[in-house]
Amino acid sequence: MKKDDAHYLRMAIQLAEEGMKRGEGGPFGAVVVDAAGEVVAKGNNRVLCTSDPTAHAEVVAIRRACEKLQHFQLEGCTIYASCEPCPMCLGAIYWARPARLVFAASRHDAADVAGFDDAFIYQEIALPFAERQLPTSQMLREEGLRPLQLWRDMEEKTAY
Repeated sequence: MKKDDAHYLRMAIQLAEEGMKRGEGGPFGAVVVDAAGEVVAKGNNRVLCTSDPTAHAEVVAIRRACEKLQHFQLEGCTIYASCEPCPMCLGAIYWARPARLVFAASRHDAADVAGFDDAFIYQEIALPFAERQLPTSQMLREEGLRPLQLWRDMEEKTAY
């Protein structure tokens, strides 16, 4: 029997509940599934148990999937998330280049129901540096350009 999106979303939701109950992190889970419908990797939020603010469910699942596939992109895969990804996770998902993203609860649900509100990040990203709450400045631009230029000029590199 072919499994559908609801099957994998329920799996992500179950991961969210299990990880939260174990005290590993917040109520979030994610599953990476390949084009054939095989689960490549699973992840739940592990922020608390790893003391790593980037250990969100989607990032954990992406890292595991890429390691298993031995590739930095998830072409042809679908990422299922128990909740709409935060800006960090959404960025990671775009970099991983899966075919699709499917999620259950919205970011508004996460804020209203559980207090996980990332609206301020979305607002901050759009602001000029001088207007952000996090003091941000740019320095040593010319020196910072050097590695970028070296990369540009490298003949043998893996572009991504």
